[in-house]
Amino acid sequence: MLNTSFYFAHPYSSRERGLNEYTNKLIRQYIPKKVAFTHFSDEEILQFQYKINRRPRKLLNFDAPYKIWADALKNKVAFGT
Repeated sequence: MLNTSFYFAHPYSSRERGLNEYTNKLIRQYIPKKVAFTHFSDEEILQFQYKINRRPRKLLNFDAPYKIWADALKNKVAFGT
């Protein structure tokens, strides 16, 4: 069992959901609001995912999330121990 805390954001409080709102912003670069995801093929969605996960982030010292994840796996970091 993981000994972690979790929190729920209040409705309509976007300031409490920073990462979620930022991720939505990145997704909206590829899929505009009010456009159903069903208008895009699985391959297109995977392309969007690929681009977002390989986008450098200031918070990660301008590394991409995918690179951080790959390095963690390469270094055999144990998660949740």
